Amino acid sequence: MTAEHDEVDRIVDAWTTQRPDLDFSPLEVLSRVDRLSRHLDRARREAFRRSELEPWEWDVLSALRRAGEPYQLSPKQLLQQTLVSSGTMTNRIDRLVGRRLVRREADPADGRSVLVTLTEDGRTRVDAAITRLVDAEAVLLAVLSRTDRDRLAALLRKLSLGFDTSR
Repeated sequence: MTAEHDEVDRIVDAWTTQRPDLDFSPLEVLSRVDRLSRHLDRARREAFRRSELEPWEWDVLSALRRAGEPYQLSPKQLLQQTLVSSGTMTNRIDRLVGRRLVRREADPADGRSVLVTLTEDGRTRVDAAITRLVDAEAVLLAVLSRTDRDRLAALLRKLSLGFDTSR
Protein backbone atom coordinates (compact mmCIF):
# COMPACT_ATOMS: atom_id res chain seq x y z
CA MET A 1 0.00 0.00 0.00
CA THR A 2 1.27 3.46 -0.81
CA ALA A 3 2.00 6.06 1.85
CA GLU A 4 -0.25 8.55 0.04
CA HIS A 5 -3.91 8.75 1.00
CA ASP A 6 -6.66 10.84 -0.49
CA GLU A 7 -10.05 11.90 0.84
CA VAL A 8 -11.69 8.76 -0.55
CA ASP A 9 -9.25 6.60 1.45
CA ARG A 10 -10.24 8.49 4.61
CA ILE A 11 -13.96 8.10 3.86
CA VAL A 12 -13.65 4.38 3.08
CA ASP A 13 -11.52 3.79 6.19
CA ALA A 14 -14.15 5.50 8.35
CA TRP A 15 -16.96 3.48 6.79
CA THR A 16 -14.99 0.26 7.13
CA THR A 17 -14.62 0.96 10.84
CA GLN A 18 -18.35 1.63 11.17
CA ARG A 19 -19.57 -1.09 8.80
CA PRO A 20 -16.96 -3.85 8.53
CA ASP A 21 -19.63 -6.11 7.03
CA LEU A 22 -19.68 -4.20 3.72
CA ASP A 23 -17.30 -4.25 0.76
CA PHE A 24 -16.41 -0.62 0.05
CA SER A 25 -14.32 -1.30 -3.07
CA PRO A 26 -16.99 0.22 -5.36
CA LEU A 27 -16.64 3.51 -3.46
CA GLU A 28 -12.88 3.38 -3.88
CA VAL A 29 -13.37 3.51 -7.66
CA LEU A 30 -16.56 5.44 -8.30
CA SER A 31 -16.12 8.07 -5.59
CA ARG A 32 -12.80 8.93 -7.21
CA VAL A 33 -14.44 9.03 -10.64
CA ASP A 34 -17.07 11.39 -9.21
CA ARG A 35 -14.47 13.68 -7.65
CA LEU A 36 -12.37 13.68 -10.81
CA SER A 37 -15.50 14.47 -12.81
CA ARG A 38 -15.94 17.67 -10.82
CA HIS A 39 -12.37 18.75 -11.60
CA LEU A 40 -12.90 17.91 -15.26
CA ASP A 41 -16.17 19.83 -15.36
CA ARG A 42 -14.46 22.94 -13.98
CA ALA A 43 -11.59 22.65 -16.48
CA ARG A 44 -14.01 22.19 -19.38
CA ARG A 45 -16.22 25.09 -18.36
CA GLU A 46 -13.15 27.33 -18.15
CA ALA A 47 -11.91 26.22 -21.59
CA PHE A 48 -15.34 26.92 -23.07
CA ARG A 49 -15.68 30.25 -21.21
CA ARG A 50 -12.36 31.42 -22.60
CA SER A 51 -13.75 30.67 -26.07
CA GLU A 52 -16.99 32.50 -25.21
CA LEU A 53 -19.05 29.32 -25.39
CA GLU A 54 -21.50 27.66 -23.05
CA PRO A 55 -21.13 23.89 -22.59
CA TRP A 56 -24.34 23.25 -24.55
CA GLU A 57 -23.03 25.43 -27.38
CA TRP A 58 -19.84 23.37 -27.39
CA ASP A 59 -21.88 20.17 -27.75
CA VAL A 60 -23.62 21.37 -30.91
CA LEU A 61 -20.64 23.18 -32.47
CA SER A 62 -18.24 20.31 -31.82
CA ALA A 63 -20.66 17.83 -33.42
CA LEU A 64 -20.72 20.01 -36.54
CA ARG A 65 -16.93 20.44 -36.55
CA ARG A 66 -16.34 16.69 -36.18
CA ALA A 67 -18.61 16.08 -39.18
CA GLY A 68 -15.90 17.52 -41.42
CA GLU A 69 -16.36 19.85 -44.36
CA PRO A 70 -18.81 21.36 -45.09
CA TYR A 71 -19.45 21.14 -41.30
CA GLN A 72 -23.17 20.51 -41.52
CA LEU A 73 -25.65 18.08 -40.07
CA SER A 74 -29.39 17.75 -40.04
CA PRO A 75 -31.19 18.62 -36.81
CA LYS A 76 -31.95 14.89 -36.44
CA GLN A 77 -28.25 14.03 -36.66
CA LEU A 78 -27.50 16.71 -34.06
CA LEU A 79 -30.17 15.19 -31.80
CA GLN A 80 -28.52 11.78 -32.05
CA GLN A 81 -25.10 13.18 -31.19
CA THR A 82 -26.12 15.46 -28.33
CA LEU A 83 -28.86 13.34 -26.75
CA VAL A 84 -31.34 16.18 -26.13
CA SER A 85 -35.01 16.49 -27.04
CA SER A 86 -36.09 17.93 -30.38
CA GLY A 87 -37.56 21.00 -28.67
CA THR A 88 -34.29 21.62 -26.85
CA MET A 89 -32.33 21.20 -30.08
CA THR A 90 -34.58 23.64 -31.94
CA ASN A 91 -34.05 26.19 -29.18
CA ARG A 92 -30.29 25.62 -29.25
CA ILE A 93 -30.08 26.01 -33.01
CA ASP A 94 -32.16 29.20 -32.82
CA ARG A 95 -29.81 30.65 -30.21
CA LEU A 96 -26.69 29.65 -32.16
CA VAL A 97 -28.16 31.19 -35.33
CA GLY A 98 -28.79 34.35 -33.31
CA ARG A 99 -25.12 34.41 -32.26
CA ARG A 100 -24.10 33.75 -35.88
CA LEU A 101 -22.23 30.58 -34.91
CA VAL A 102 -24.37 28.41 -37.21
CA ARG A 103 -26.81 28.99 -40.05
CA ARG A 104 -29.74 27.04 -41.40
CA GLU A 105 -29.63 26.08 -45.06
CA ALA A 106 -32.05 24.22 -47.29
CA ASP A 107 -31.01 20.61 -47.81
CA PRO A 108 -30.22 20.33 -51.56
CA ALA A 109 -31.21 16.66 -51.45
CA ASP A 110 -34.61 17.41 -49.88
CA GLY A 111 -36.07 20.91 -50.21
CA ARG A 112 -38.36 20.29 -47.21
CA SER A 113 -35.44 19.70 -44.87
CA VAL A 114 -32.76 21.96 -43.45
CA LEU A 115 -29.13 21.49 -42.62
CA VAL A 116 -27.34 23.27 -39.80
CA THR A 117 -23.97 24.61 -40.95
CA LEU A 118 -21.10 25.86 -38.84
CA THR A 119 -20.15 29.46 -39.66
CA GLU A 120 -16.57 30.70 -39.82
CA ASP A 121 -16.99 32.34 -36.39
CA GLY A 122 -18.42 29.10 -35.01
CA ARG A 123 -15.49 27.16 -36.41
CA THR A 124 -12.98 29.62 -34.96
CA ARG A 125 -14.56 29.36 -31.51
CA VAL A 126 -14.89 25.58 -31.51
CA ASP A 127 -11.29 25.17 -32.71
CA ALA A 128 -10.06 27.50 -29.95
CA ALA A 129 -12.17 25.62 -27.39
CA ILE A 130 -10.87 22.17 -28.39
CA THR A 131 -7.28 23.43 -28.19
CA ARG A 132 -7.91 24.86 -24.72
CA LEU A 133 -9.78 21.71 -23.66
CA VAL A 134 -7.02 19.33 -24.75
CA ASP A 135 -4.43 21.49 -23.00
CA ALA A 136 -6.48 21.65 -19.78
CA GLU A 137 -7.14 17.91 -19.78
CA ALA A 138 -3.45 17.17 -20.39
CA VAL A 139 -2.65 19.17 -17.25
CA LEU A 140 -5.18 17.10 -15.28
CA LEU A 141 -3.51 13.89 -16.47
CA ALA A 142 0.10 15.09 -16.19
CA VAL A 143 0.75 12.95 -13.12
CA LEU A 144 0.22 9.79 -15.21
CA SER A 145 2.67 8.27 -17.65
CA ARG A 146 1.49 7.58 -21.20
CA THR A 147 1.30 3.88 -20.34
CA ASP A 148 -0.83 4.61 -17.26
CA ARG A 149 -3.09 6.88 -19.31
CA ASP A 150 -3.56 4.20 -21.97
CA ARG A 151 -4.30 1.58 -19.32
CA LEU A 152 -6.76 3.87 -17.52
CA ALA A 153 -8.46 4.73 -20.82
CA ALA A 154 -8.87 1.02 -21.61
CA LEU A 155 -10.34 0.29 -18.18
CA LEU A 156 -12.73 3.24 -18.35
CA ARG A 157 -13.77 2.19 -21.88
CA LYS A 158 -14.54 -1.30 -20.57
CA LEU A 159 -16.60 0.18 -17.73
CA SER A 160 -18.36 2.63 -20.06
CA LEU A 161 -19.27 -0.10 -22.56
CA GLY A 162 -20.87 -2.01 -19.71
CA PHE A 163 -23.16 0.94 -19.05
CA ASP A 164 -23.86 1.53 -22.73
CA THR A 165 -24.99 -2.04 -23.31
CA SER A 166 -27.14 -2.19 -20.15
CA ARG A 167 -29.61 0.44 -21.42
